Amino acid sequence: MKAQQMTGNTARRSVPGFFLAVGAACLVAAAAGGHLALGLVTLGILAACGLALLLLGRRSETYQGLTEKEPDERFARIGGLAWAGTGIVLTVGNLCAFIGELASGRSGDPYFWFVATAAIAYITFVAFFSRRT
Repeated sequence: MKAQQMTGNTARRSVPGFFLAVGAACLVAAAAGGHLALGLVTLGILAACGLALLLLGRRSETYQGLTEKEPDERFARIGGLAWAGTGIVLTVGNLCAFIGELASGRSGDPYFWFVATAAIAYITFVAFFSRRT
């Protein structure tokens, strides 16, 4: 029980740390590219998300359940639906950006590749999961 609790605590702390590390990397990349203000905004947003997750790790049963080594059925379903929803938002956003680029007379790059990758990944996962279940 104690080992499982340590694993859950480690996951609860590592996810906010990951957000902060990605934010710092974005800040460095944006500063190198001459967009310091955008890098600072990105770091601020990711730091705020990391802080929110850190605070949720103490109080939220749902967040604690999602970060367990082996979550029960309910938390596994919540996590899976959250990832699916995130994928839908990102795919629709990239699809809209692709269509907007085409309508503006541009090539649609790099959005074309994001949309194509999403379509191929969807088909691959459907084929993979249909064989497993």
